[in-house]
Amino acid sequence: MSKFAWTWNVKPECIEEYVAMHKDPWPEIMKAHTAAGIRNYSIFQNGSQFFYEYECDDPDAANKYLAENEDCKRWNAITSKMVAGSFDLGAENPIDYLDEVFYLK
Repeated sequence: MSKFAWTWNVKPECIEEYVAMHKDPWPEIMKAHTAAGIRNYSIFQNGSQFFYEYECDDPDAANKYLAENEDCKRWNAITSKMVAGSFDLGAENPIDYLDEVFYLK
């Protein structure tokens, strides 16, 4: 299993709503991410920048699964308007993953 991390910037006027949605996510979204093979998913906030990290065996397959899931499409239609960029998981390279440079085991 590998870890994957990335950042997105949330528009300042949307931060409160974005945080509220993620503090109380839809149960369908949680189930979809688990079914996609995503584990140990965390999001951290630093002002308007959000840092995302999860573990997954096949992130391309996970993104494809989530891109086709109707609940995720509804969620992403809402949250995509809140970020600089898009949550279009159907794009060729939907997430620009960060390189891990240190890990303490």
